[in-house]
Amino acid sequence: MSVGEIASTYATLILTDDGISVTADKIAAILKAANVEVESYWPSLFAKLAEKKNISDLIANVGAGGGGGGAPAAAALAAGGGAAAAAAPPPEEKEEPKEESDDDMGFGLFD
Repeated sequence: MSVGEIASTYATLILTDDGISVTADKIAAILKAANVEVESYWPSLFAKLAEKKNISDLIANVGAGGGGGGAPAAAALAAGGGAAAAAAPPPEEKEEPKEESDDDMGFGLFD
């Protein structure tokens, strides 16, 4: 990550945390106050991101994804809250076939 990208990220987080709308001018003002010189496109890129995505939601879902477990519960929470998650049916467990033992084949290890 470049210095401009990291500094613009922090500026966006500061604005979001304070409940201030994220604009390129406000990001640039924070970077100027911090004496951080960045390429001119970084503030506008992060402002466009903030227009399209809710930064607070991105922060809350930093650890989301990845592992395979918990997807039905997360989908139920997103769809209707905690009550829907409690009413969701448990995931189906596949029944594994039983392994055959050596006794079934007519011989054993010590025969």
